[in-house]
Amino acid sequence: MILKLLLLLIVVPLAELALLLYLADATSWQLTLALVIATGVIGTALARSQGWRVWSRIQEELAAGRMPAEPLLDAVLIFLAGALLLAPGVLTDLMGVTLLIPWTRNYYRRRLVAWFKSHFAMETTGFGSWPQSQERSQVIDSYVIGQEDRKDPQ
Repeated sequence: MILKLLLLLIVVPLAELALLLYLADATSWQLTLALVIATGVIGTALARSQGWRVWSRIQEELAAGRMPAEPLLDAVLIFLAGALLLAPGVLTDLMGVTLLIPWTRNYYRRRLVAWFKSHFAMETTGFGSWPQSQERSQVIDSYVIGQEDRKDPQ
């Protein structure tokens, strides 16, 4: 895992730098700089609008008494998209923008949920989940006699 992370932190910046230098050589450094700034600005606007939509979905789910699992995962993906858009580069910007588009984000979410399900076992417990024995399933009917209901034997 550490090796994969280290490789990611070395290879991605080198690929970004090579791509930016190639774009600057093929066009001009001004156009390359404008491209990086424009993707950052557009991505920030998209992240903000998608973030507000997801926030309202989270509020709706909570108001309905449901766990907002899907909107929370969308919020994490939008946060990741914002972080990718802050990093200068073309590849990270493209990945960030694809995380902001709802139908591609749905694809990433489905893949992430499938990965979670294959790597983690989930168990839920709650009230009423205890095994019921024979004694517990019997109903006993009773009533309480108060002081005023008692008959005095004298």
